Amino acid sequence: MAKMTLTKEMMEAAVFGGAVLGGGGGGWIEEGLETGRLALEVGAPQLYTADEMDDHDLLATVALVGAPAAKEQYTKPMHYVRALQLLEKLVSQPIRGIITNENGAGTTVNGWFQAAVTGLPVIDVPCNGRAHPTGVMGAMNLHERDGYISHQTAVGGRDERYHEVSISAKLQQAAALVRKVSVEAGGLVVVARNPITVGYARENGAPGAISQAIEVGRALLGSKGESAIEAVCQKLGGRIVTAGTVDEFTLETTGGFDVGRVVIAGHEMTFWNEYMTLEQNGQRLGTFPDLIMTLDAKTARPVVSAAIEKGQQLAVIHVPKENLILSATMRNPELMTSVEAAVGKQILPYIFA
Repeated sequence: MAKMTLTKEMMEAAVFGGAVLGGGGGGWIEEGLETGRLALEVGAPQLYTADEMDDHDLLATVALVGAPAAKEQYTKPMHYVRALQLLEKLVSQPIRGIITNENGAGTTVNGWFQAAVTGLPVIDVPCNGRAHPTGVMGAMNLHERDGYISHQTAVGGRDERYHEVSISAKLQQAAALVRKVSVEAGGLVVVARNPITVGYARENGAPGAISQAIEVGRALLGSKGESAIEAVCQKLGGRIVTAGTVDEFTLETTGGFDVGRVVIAGHEMTFWNEYMTLEQNGQRLGTFPDLIMTLDAKTARPVVSAAIEKGQQLAVIHVPKENLILSATMRNPELMTSVEAAVGKQILPYIFA
């Protein structure tokens, strides 16, 4: 795929396919559709492959940071444009394209509205082809570059909780500060960050992951019920692990994350925004960055972790990480240690055995 104008059909497929690839996180379907529709109303956003750009062109990552279940979170489409404007001012260099930080119902279409307003293209090189909890996981291992300074801007909240913040610091420090800003803004902020070259993104990001989300969405929307779930599994090379009632569910929003546990038909999952582990009777069946996802057992609508309720009838799918388009960060042991602390489960031995 080369240059193409994004359409309504592609947008809807991207949102629903992104919801699956969000793995429990990545934002809400309704908000993704709202943002996508608005982008198509105000302009004609273009999707480019990396091959359509010069390797030295500068790209900006756009993202949502915070806890999707936070009760007072508030972001609007113009916050996305404002964050991008602040970043270009901060680095004093022209941005040539926009990339999203990850796939998700809301995040796959990150950048589409900015593209429609500014005329910049969306580049099909997300920082990661699935959703992930921490900002560093979406930074393509920039933290390992000697002396690297991360430039980030964050916008969100309303009334007295409205924030506009520009930060230049070491990557982990900048990510932690943005996370704190998200809490002060009510739980969620729009972020523009880490300008990088196309060449670096190609080597360290997830080229083609937006296209994969669109393909998964088409598979999901092209069928109904269990057939739709099976179509998604076939497209991704995954399987339906179980389907049944949500018997147990806990969720706590802490430090800007949704953290909890859910039990469906005897299968236990932990989540840190995204699903991190899947077990049955103590046997590990799936471990992040494998894709673990819940869908309504009757309608096949993806259900994120923050929307789980006891008594729901859900199907659980699992896709091995080898079948996903993933960033270099998903192969970095250093970035996985925080997962173990968050969910209280071993992660590293299952990923890097």
